[in-house]
Amino acid sequence: MAETQPDHLTIGEVLGILVEEFPEVTISKIRFLESQGLIAPERTSSGYRRFHETDVDLLRVILTEQRENYLPLRVIRDRIASGEIDPSGELSRPEGIERPTVSSEMPVSQHPSGAPGASSPLRRPEPVRGGDAHLLPGVVLDRGEFRSMTGLSEEEIDSLESYDVIAPRRSGSAATYGDHEVIVARAAKVLLRSGIDARHLRTWRTAAQREASLIEQVVIPQMRQRDPSSRPRVAAQARELADAGGRLRAALIEAALRDALG
Repeated sequence: MAETQPDHLTIGEVLGILVEEFPEVTISKIRFLESQGLIAPERTSSGYRRFHETDVDLLRVILTEQRENYLPLRVIRDRIASGEIDPSGELSRPEGIERPTVSSEMPVSQHPSGAPGASSPLRRPEPVRGGDAHLLPGVVLDRGEFRSMTGLSEEEIDSLESYDVIAPRRSGSAATYGDHEVIVARAAKVLLRSGIDARHLRTWRTAAQREASLIEQVVIPQMRQRDPSSRPRVAAQARELADAGGRLRAALIEAALRDALG
């Protein structure tokens, strides 16, 4: 009797299917996409992931959007939910991403993985604001994932790291990047692409460190109190001071530019 083939794939088998088309994909990348709510593979009673063909198709769509359009995951999620990606509604979606209602007059875009559809290609999205990139707490990226999510080139990342504008955590030769590094990188990208050299971005880092030192002088003495309940209060005060400092800095820059530009 012929052995029945399972109707699902392991995460390693999914990686084997995708890695030729997407050399940068890793198991950690697939887990990361799951943690962000973009995919929702079935789980066995013992917690193992079980992927089906529609899960692989959805991964192809997500990876294609990241590679070709450098989109943050929240925007990719919105494009899936709106039907801009796979408007036919054939792909499986994790909970919270509803299938779009497809009108008979709606043109069906060509699936990036080569699935059948109308001949019209996916239209390129409008430019994405840097504030759209966020990670869940505790989620970290490897360098390839970081590059894909921020849209920075390898040379730009190297330059920002050489001037300590971005400071990834390192374990041996491997570097990992968290939400803070993503936010800094996307802001730095705007400045770099405007012609400001990476070495000049240290001005912002130095100013931030000075502001942080001033705030520490105010709140650190309160941290030495033995009352444990004082810590949340001190943290809230530090955030309030940081917010006020940010608004003051923005107002001063605006005033300076107004004078310079007449």
